[in-house]
Amino acid sequence: MASETSTQAYGEPSYWDNRYSSESGPFDWYQKYHSLAPLINLYVSRHHRILAVGCGNSAFSEGMVDDGYEDVINVDISSVVIEAMQKKYCNRPQLKYVKMDVRDMSAFETCSFDTVLDKGTLDSLLCGNNSRQNATKMLDEVWRVLKENGVYILVTYGAPSYRLSLLRRTFSLIKLHVIEKLISEKRTDPPKWDLLKPVPCDNDVRVLDTVLGQNPDVHYIYICTKDSSLKPDQKQDLAVE
Repeated sequence: MASETSTQAYGEPSYWDNRYSSESGPFDWYQKYHSLAPLINLYVSRHHRILAVGCGNSAFSEGMVDDGYEDVINVDISSVVIEAMQKKYCNRPQLKYVKMDVRDMSAFETCSFDTVLDKGTLDSLLCGNNSRQNATKMLDEVWRVLKENGVYILVTYGAPSYRLSLLRRTFSLIKLHVIEKLISEKRTDPPKWDLLKPVPCDNDVRVLDTVLGQNPDVHYIYICTKDSSLKPDQKQDLAVE
């Protein structure tokens, strides 16, 4: 993944069409399902209606269905990958694939999903042109399609100093979990971080820096809960610049 400051054509369908035309097998950004399953199980019920944004050719949603989840809708801006995934999972009715731009998900009704899952999509937009504008559009759409008390689960390389101010423009209730970047399925030693234990997440990111240390080798998982008791104009006041 590109750095925070470089720009790529990640918001353009042509970039992803070209990429997926040349990729032969599935690829998961950051983490595979088995690594995050305990956390997903904690926040997402099996009967929930789930939206996976920027799904690509990930096997993550397949892992969720294998684990008992009943309704996972996947969207991506690339028609190439959506057509491939529709064909691949044509016999799995729990998995649906739709070509869609996360900045405009008007095909979905307001308050129609219990969970929105994002592994790397917000990061991609933040590495592209007009990054803040595109990220804001996406988060506004995520908020809109979520049911009240629904959760947006963001898996990212973005540390709190980069992500919290952006997320707090839309979401007031945020929990933070962390997981080591590289986890072996066969490991026997206990992980350094307890995936199910939230890291203290308040307005002072310096506290987080103290808890996590400098440049921790982790992925950050933000659990953002929709709470409409705050009006849109009030959300702006929550931003931490």
